[in-house]
Amino acid sequence: MNTIDLRSDTVTLPTPAMQQAIYDAELGDDVFGEDPTTIRLEEMAAQRMGKEAALLVASGTMANLVCALTHCQRGEEAILGDQSHTFLYEAGGISALGGIHPHTIPNQPDGTMRLEDIAAAIRGPNVHFPRSRLICLENTHNRCNGSALTPEYTQAVADLARERGLRVHLDGARIFNAAVALGLGAAVLTRYVDSVSFCLSKGLSAPVGSLVCGTSEFIAEARRNRKALGGGMRQSGIIAAAGIAALEQMVDRLAEDHDNARRLAEGIAPIEGLSVDLERVQTDIVYFGLADGRFDAGTLVTRLADRGVKILQVGPARFRAVTHYGISAADIELALTALAETVNEF
Repeated sequence: MNTIDLRSDTVTLPTPAMQQAIYDAELGDDVFGEDPTTIRLEEMAAQRMGKEAALLVASGTMANLVCALTHCQRGEEAILGDQSHTFLYEAGGISALGGIHPHTIPNQPDGTMRLEDIAAAIRGPNVHFPRSRLICLENTHNRCNGSALTPEYTQAVADLARERGLRVHLDGARIFNAAVALGLGAAVLTRYVDSVSFCLSKGLSAPVGSLVCGTSEFIAEARRNRKALGGGMRQSGIIAAAGIAALEQMVDRLAEDHDNARRLAEGIAPIEGLSVDLERVQTDIVYFGLADGRFDAGTLVTRLADRGVKILQVGPARFRAVTHYGISAADIELALTALAETVNEF
């Protein structure tokens, strides 16, 4: 039985073109700055994000941590959403490894934080308080239905940050999903932030890697922090080669994932016992939940997996399904059939 794995877009496998690119990659020692394939990828990433320079790192978590360490000193504060990936899913790294104090404020359903909440969270000059140094945004916003933040909102946050002497980091793990959904170039969405990170290993389907982008000065310091975290890689061109293929070949096809996510949500909506907010489905992520107490969420996940469909339970009555490379429109129809049959068993 073939498995339709909707748990995450991180389960994507590299394309044949990526595998060939890895095999053919020209290599050198990246810690010495001599890996030509990595250099090319970093130049491409910086250009795509509209920044001066970029740095290849091992993961999205490392990317966000490196950026936080570069922006903040120990005992200083980062303002971020209470549903943000950095706060919930990165093992408390900014605190444990950076001594950075997280100041959380509510995320709205569309992934934004209210400007008045951000302004109220910025500390004044008081010896009792940590110094506010950084505001962290997330685009698309994973926990908030894969919502795409608009450039107008990002600019408004950046204007507030400049006025109050703070920097802005954008966790753009799925920034290309946001760009495709909004019909904009990625650089339009990153123009106003001081740093941005994005993942190669989610919707872009590369096997590993993320990029950090910012000014040349910022990236020079970020490179030092990457080294301190053990992230200095040698012949990293075998990673970078797949990343180049991802940027060249896999961005535009994200629209297919968005269409499949929409179809999945539309198919879930009429299933009695489940609930989904169709208006919130914008990119490749579909959150849905139990509409009543007829059955247990964990049991649903287990029985659905027995039918060859994997989804992720993210709460007592909430699930996530993510469309991606390797999931076809036909797979979505099969998944919906399996889901309806499983629910009807209860």
